Amino acid sequence: MDTLFSNRNDPLKKADQIQKILTIDDDDLVRQSIVVFLEDCGYDVIEADCGEDGVRLFESEQPQLVLCDLRMPGMDGMKVLENITRISPDTPVIVISGAGLINDVVEALRLGAIDYLIKPISDLAVLEHAVEGAFSKQRLESENLRYKKELEDANNELRSHLNVLQQDLEAGRRAQVQLLPQPYTQLGAYEFSHTVVPSLDLSGDFLDYFEIDSRYIGFYVADVSGHGSASAFVTMMLKSLLNQPLRDYRVNRDDTILHPDRVLNFLNQELIKANLEKYVTLFFGVVDTHEHQLTYSIGGHFPRPLLIQGTQRRILQERGFPVGMFDWVNYESHSLSLEEPFSLVMFSDGVLECIKLKDGDFSESSLLELELEHHHQASDIVDLLSVRGLERLPDDVSILILRKRDHE
Repeated sequence: MDTLFSNRNDPLKKADQIQKILTIDDDDLVRQSIVVFLEDCGYDVIEADCGEDGVRLFESEQPQLVLCDLRMPGMDGMKVLENITRISPDTPVIVISGAGLINDVVEALRLGAIDYLIKPISDLAVLEHAVEGAFSKQRLESENLRYKKELEDANNELRSHLNVLQQDLEAGRRAQVQLLPQPYTQLGAYEFSHTVVPSLDLSGDFLDYFEIDSRYIGFYVADVSGHGSASAFVTMMLKSLLNQPLRDYRVNRDDTILHPDRVLNFLNQELIKANLEKYVTLFFGVVDTHEHQLTYSIGGHFPRPLLIQGTQRRILQERGFPVGMFDWVNYESHSLSLEEPFSLVMFSDGVLECIKLKDGDFSESSLLELELEHHHQASDIVDLLSVRGLERLPDDVSILILRKRDHE
């Protein structure tokens, strides 16, 4: 049997759980028109011809949305709206009325209605738009509540870690190490290796690498200002903060995580809002494994990464401001092709301190002189610098290497 309206069924909507709508109107023709139209749009629609029955149906059927006429005998729309918002404040209600009086509009919105449509609705697309807008607003509010809960859980976890750091440095060191990735990982054709050697029991250095999806890999190396438990706490916070754009990409396809400049802008604002009186120097990169291209942004990190491609080696030249220091900063992304074989070697400034103790040089250019050809793992470079032979490290030492070898 043909519907009264053009076929508006949405296969994507049918794949999801069908949303239930309650429409309350004493005008049979208007009510039936709304029912047929919204069912044709893919919704499950239940109906009531008076306010009393509408409230009873609402309590028993628990619809996700209510459409309600204002002018009805017995319990009018305003009273229905009061009852529904009392029973379920989060359920959206759209008021539909032929009166169109401004006082009615104001009162309905004051009582909790999210929209107000005037009869007659000559173009039912207006109704569909209002319904979709109500569900969209409801989804956003639900997601915001979920994100708020996740953020609260993450903050509680961070506070727990901070308590551990303050109560027991060794336990805190173990907690921090647990947040680091494996010392060596191969993700497709790309290899990561790292090492972190703290000058104290706790480190202000942090690094990570992770699969964003089957195509993209993210990684970063960070150095928090200062030392000890306060700086170590910020490293834990940093990992938690980066989980948000990563989760947004996987759940909502928000591609912020694929744009290092946007990631640094996000982290900058979050750290400033946290008012921790700490800043972070940071190098954040994303590898496109299909195009073999690196996109990166530098947030004041020093020394800058060393890129080795064949016999050529160079220091990446871009600069940037530390993260969490200035709220007016806008970071930039840069790209380069990853010709194979290549190695991208990232250091914390503690490496330069070690070179200074050994050779008296404290410049980035000294990294170009390191004999890295036979030192493929980060731990090999630590041995090359004789870091573990030093009685006391002047600063935390961190090394992260990204490599891609020749095809074998």
